[in-house]
Amino acid sequence: MSTGKVSGFTLILVVIALLALAADALARTSRFNVEQAQTREQAGQILMSANIGFDFSEPVLEALDHGVPLTLVVHVQVRRTKAWMWEDSLVDEQWRYAIRYRPLSERYEVYRLPGSEGRDFVTRDAAIRALGELTDQTLISRARLDPDADYELQIKVFLDIEELPLPLRPMAYLTPSWKLSSGWTKWPLNH
Repeated sequence: MSTGKVSGFTLILVVIALLALAADALARTSRFNVEQAQTREQAGQILMSANIGFDFSEPVLEALDHGVPLTLVVHVQVRRTKAWMWEDSLVDEQWRYAIRYRPLSERYEVYRLPGSEGRDFVTRDAAIRALGELTDQTLISRARLDPDADYELQIKVFLDIEELPLPLRPMAYLTPSWKLSSGWTKWPLNH
């Protein structure tokens, strides 16, 4: 009788440990990370530069290597620091970028949407690195900022499943390895 209680208890511990390991493995595999963001003023405009780390899952990389273009969205907001939830953002924009593999030329291409012309890369890793390097993107006119207020830059990056080819979308909606996002990060806006 006590053996059954011990085995049931042991089974529960094993299940909890396996669930914890699975959750940890899922959290570590395929995340996007806004590693750095900074702003500077130039000619009356506030410019942003950022480095984003893309850790794509294996199914996403496999699709890319088979010619499926991936659309990444960089959602950017400029808000007053400690703003109330219902306060409007001064900037609320979504910048769209794409990465694709061109099998005939054996090159990867990174470009900003709308458009289809971009920079070519020989390796996938070089293209992914370039995708994560945002340099001097115009955010807002300096004149729109109150000099006595503090502002913050909020950034979220995610894979846009809606832009995948139609046959891939159901699998992407149902599979965690396709739901890639950085979550929101906050950075001080220097002005």
